[in-house]
Amino acid sequence: MPEKPSELTSPDGAGDPPSGADDPVARAMRGFGPLGILAILVILAGNFLFAPLSAILVLGWVRLSRTPWREIGYVRPKSWIGSVVVGVAFGCAFKFLMKAIVMPLLGAPAINEAYHYLAGNTATMPGMIFTMIVVAGFGEETFFRGWMFERLGKLFGPSTWARTFIVLFTSVLFALAHYSVQGLAGTEQAMITGLVFGTIFARTGRIFFPMVAHAAFDLTALAFIYWNLESDVAHLIFK
Repeated sequence: MPEKPSELTSPDGAGDPPSGADDPVARAMRGFGPLGILAILVILAGNFLFAPLSAILVLGWVRLSRTPWREIGYVRPKSWIGSVVVGVAFGCAFKFLMKAIVMPLLGAPAINEAYHYLAGNTATMPGMIFTMIVVAGFGEETFFRGWMFERLGKLFGPSTWARTFIVLFTSVLFALAHYSVQGLAGTEQAMITGLVFGTIFARTGRIFFPMVAHAAFDLTALAFIYWNLESDVAHLIFK
């Protein structure tokens, strides 16, 4: 049998969920009764107030419900450095592939008008870099992959068909979340990235690599926009 992944805990166990997994309140928060549904609604509502708030609420729910961290993918990588290096390389290459090949084939415009104001706009970079790393990398992966996979997995079970449905369903939600700002092209791209990151998470059960890859993907997109390279990359293969 494969080795059971270790949770993201400190050596002295300080990072473990509190003891008392049979506590009735914790058990109710893990379930789908009134308290469990209320917790779900509160976490969902967090996304409308402040983008990474849902992810922060997820971490609070894990603690209060005594849910093992590994169930939302918070598992120690086999190598922190290796995961960062491979994740960054994968995320950068994935964005280049999307911009140069996939999106042109889908008929997407070469320029992302929603974010073109960032071209050469140095003053916006600190905030945007924070957004790419914290909101996208940490927030979206914790919410759309870690938490949603755990909740839907409890409902539909661990079968291959169930996991396939969960990847598809969460990818659709992830894509729709991008429509209001980025339109159809952004929705199409988010659908594909959701499928890729969702499949990786479904296969590995580890959230750290998708977090790094997602942040690297968005930072690469930001670099293309800031240095006005979008059109050049988009027309690199398809003139």
